[in-house]
Amino acid sequence: MIHFVYLRRVPYVEALRLQEELVALRTAGRIGNILLLLEHPPVLTLGRNARRANILASDELLAARGVTLHEINRGGDVTYHGPGQLIGYPIFDLRSLSNPRGSRMGPVDFVRLMEEALIRLCGEFGVPAGRICGLTGVWCGLDQPRLSSKELPSAGLQGRKVCAIGIHVARGVTSHGFAFNVTTDLRDFSLINPCGITDRPVTSLEREVADPKSLPSLAAIADMAARHFGSVFNEQMIAVESLAALRAQMRAAAESQPQPQSPEFPVPEFPAQDTPLTVPPEIEHLRHSKDRPIPA
Repeated sequence: MIHFVYLRRVPYVEALRLQEELVALRTAGRIGNILLLLEHPPVLTLGRNARRANILASDELLAARGVTLHEINRGGDVTYHGPGQLIGYPIFDLRSLSNPRGSRMGPVDFVRLMEEALIRLCGEFGVPAGRICGLTGVWCGLDQPRLSSKELPSAGLQGRKVCAIGIHVARGVTSHGFAFNVTTDLRDFSLINPCGITDRPVTSLEREVADPKSLPSLAAIADMAARHFGSVFNEQMIAVESLAALRAQMRAAAESQPQPQSPEFPVPEFPAQDTPLTVPPEIEHLRHSKDRPIPA
């Protein structure tokens, strides 16, 4: 079972704090798996492998455009988040999930399934999408669903990135996630080399669909994304109506946990009921031997 909630537009710092809170509760086993869906005001995030040179705009230009900058612990390089982009932060314990082979899910399996859910989301709007080997994310404009990145130039194909993915895993629990461009202003990507990639452009669902005016609201697309997550992870999806409702669930889960025993009411101790040890004859013989070792 996976709970999901659409939070609308949330400042990045607030979403980061919420992730940290949920990760701590999930690690402690106080809550189940949760998928946060939302959008951010304009922000750049630098992953663990990011190079500052991939931010093309000056600090002054970023400030003038109201774009904030954050260094975070997810994988990957620099990424842009902004209005019209569906952000997904899955707080999942990978040990509670199985990969398609029936084994325990690892981080790579997890990323591949996220990609699959978002590829299927594109398909709902008649937009063919797939993967490029070696370039994590979801890509449009490919003639084949899987293609080596080294083969692209010779094949004359041009991948267009519609979704960036970068996660962090600690003690089996995931955080961060995906950024899926729906109606994102693609001009904002000129501030960076997205994910450190300089030879392939970004795109959006709005640009790829036949009729952009037919696109539903971001909230409706969030519901569709959650449904595809449930399908690929083979889990029931349960909607939570708001952040307040989510916090109420968190409090209820915390209160349901066993409380530490008060010192005034110590845990009773019971004598062991083990079967008495029968000493083998060989050992008994040594116990009474004159030459037995002297205890130090």
